[in-house]
Amino acid sequence: MFTGLIQGPGKVLSVTGRQGEGSGNRETRLEIGPETPIRDYVRGESIAVNGVCLTVETFAPDRFSVFASAETLRLTNLGGLRTGMRVNLERALALGDRLGGHLVSGHVDCLARVGETRQAGQSRWFRLLYPEEFSPLVVTKGSVTLDGISLTVNQCGEGFLEVNIIPETWQNTTISEWRLGRDVNMETDLIGKYVQRMLGPWAGRSSRPSGASMTGGGGISEAFLREHGF
Repeated sequence: MFTGLIQGPGKVLSVTGRQGEGSGNRETRLEIGPETPIRDYVRGESIAVNGVCLTVETFAPDRFSVFASAETLRLTNLGGLRTGMRVNLERALALGDRLGGHLVSGHVDCLARVGETRQAGQSRWFRLLYPEEFSPLVVTKGSVTLDGISLTVNQCGEGFLEVNIIPETWQNTTISEWRLGRDVNMETDLIGKYVQRMLGPWAGRSSRPSGASMTGGGGISEAFLREHGF
């Protein structure tokens, strides 16, 4: 479990891979050098790389290696990493730590694409586009994780969200490298996923996010809520 508060960027030191069995996807092993050295690694611990939960295989104070499966590469932007590129890093949350961001699993839902950006005072405004089926899990003033960074959604709609990046976040993450058309890893709110799943049978659906209405077909309606004491 993570919080979305980046502990510092890292640099990709090497990328090796091989053709995945039975598919055209590649499996990749990444060697990453944190800009702030980590001296108390534990083999097998989880580290979020651009918001993707990966397992540490080998390590030294100035570097560690992780493996990304074909499934991980299919759903995230890690397949586009090259030697010398920077990534956002966060170690797993320890019990008793401050939860400064929000609950983040490190399991990416989809890719979001930078569609618009502009300066907004000392901050930077971005609009990102993503598959519309995830829209029910994104709410105004709620939380979203983009490339591992916990951010507040300023505004949102079907297939888009807007975020405002303050100077501190701009200076200490890879957001300063975002350009139009760039794909970033997106994880929607964990609690929202469970709520939607639990409400699914009452709404006439129990599958992954869809934009279907929850008021028809015997699902949740005002009359239903009144009947059950809400």
